[in-house]
Amino acid sequence: MKLSDFDFHLPEKLIATRPAKPRSSARLLVASPDSLQDRQVTDLVEYLRPGDRLVLNDTKVLPARLSGLRHRDSAQGPVKAKIEVTLLDPQAKAGQWRALLKPLKKIKEGEQIIFSDRLSATLEQKEDAGLVLISFNLTGTDFDAALAEAGAMPLPPYIAAKRTADAQDKEDYQTVWARHMGAVAAPTASLHFDAPLLDRLTAMGVELTFVTLHVGAGTFLPVKVDNVRDHKMHAEWGEVTEQAAADINRTRAEGGRIIPVGTTALRLIESAAPEVGNIAPWIGTTEIFIWPGYQFRVADALMTNFHLPKSTLMMLVSALMGQDRMREVYAHAIDAEYRFFSYGDASLLLPSGV
Repeated sequence: MKLSDFDFHLPEKLIATRPAKPRSSARLLVASPDSLQDRQVTDLVEYLRPGDRLVLNDTKVLPARLSGLRHRDSAQGPVKAKIEVTLLDPQAKAGQWRALLKPLKKIKEGEQIIFSDRLSATLEQKEDAGLVLISFNLTGTDFDAALAEAGAMPLPPYIAAKRTADAQDKEDYQTVWARHMGAVAAPTASLHFDAPLLDRLTAMGVELTFVTLHVGAGTFLPVKVDNVRDHKMHAEWGEVTEQAAADINRTRAEGGRIIPVGTTALRLIESAAPEVGNIAPWIGTTEIFIWPGYQFRVADALMTNFHLPKSTLMMLVSALMGQDRMREVYAHAIDAEYRFFSYGDASLLLPSGV
């Protein structure tokens, strides 16, 4: 199976740089094996049934992009250099993070970066490919508050190349149910939900289950191998609680469908499923890679945005619907000018039909 099997041409104009307003007014392409229907996200109420269960990722996106100054004394006086930091993974030691830092040549280990009057960090160690280990001067809620003031949302590269993150992104790039801080990318299919839509769904008997997968920056890394079987997935931390597992198993036993919202929720519940038809409580890191040929254990359908060509997420949706069918789905989406990627429109993929 070749990487080129998952390629397609996307016109630049279809890359969304701002979300639809209101959230649930985004377009929704409903795809089954034998039909394609152009709808809106609000029309989910027509496709979901009482007893179905939506699985939602309640991770919260960190304002993980920081701009600061490195101060260094020299014979000619103080010298400053602008330093850009993107937080990636918190470490076991309080206040320590792995991060991307640039320009790396402008700073030495042991030097300090000032981000604001309250927030600073020390470069502890340089690693490969621009990765570093840094220690902040604050921890806990003090750190969270200072980061909220100084940081910007870590918009995906294809948006950041077109515009800088602003205050509006702190609302737009966060789900309405975000709860557990730790992601550096949003579970973007969930961005289409607002309170009125959630109220309509629960009123009609659709049940909701929250799980947590902290989406990492690795979600944007390109696949660099020609044979997709040789690709190694990045690791992301997640948790399926005992209650969440019990609710999902109950819904399956009662004949309801399990429909994760977003590939992150899908990857997590599949990681927590020891066998087809059963999910167990689970906590840890997952590197699950889903590509055509995978047998789904828990998920019956998927709501998701439109993904990058040659990405692992294109492989995942192709595993769910079939490669030929996904080519047809994406060809239709491009012809109909759906908006793509994180701030774009959505699809509802129903492999067993509407």
